[in-house]
Amino acid sequence: MTARDLTSKHCTPREGEPFSRKQADELLQNLHGAWAIDESGKEISRTFKFSNYYQTMAFVNAIAWIVHAEDHHPDLEVAYNRCHVRFSTHSIGGLSENDFICSARIDTLLPTDN
Repeated sequence: MTARDLTSKHCTPREGEPFSRKQADELLQNLHGAWAIDESGKEISRTFKFSNYYQTMAFVNAIAWIVHAEDHHPDLEVAYNRCHVRFSTHSIGGLSENDFICSARIDTLLPTDN
């Protein structure tokens, strides 16, 4: 599966078991290299940095548009010039394909070198 494959999919309600660490690591390879899996293997996160508050808030609003359409919402920590994004599928207590779909869509918002 590639990032393009992920962005062509849509989130669906999830039940059952979360991804194993191996499954999550495999999907993580399709995202920007700044995404990371936490030590517990239950969430992925990335910090995005900007020049100013306006750019940060524009990015946050773009994320809101994407995740609202997918009905899969991250935890966001917003500051003047940065936004920390964390995804986990709470209904299953860990990571699912939905987390990677939304992360891949967010990656398309900025140039790859950011």
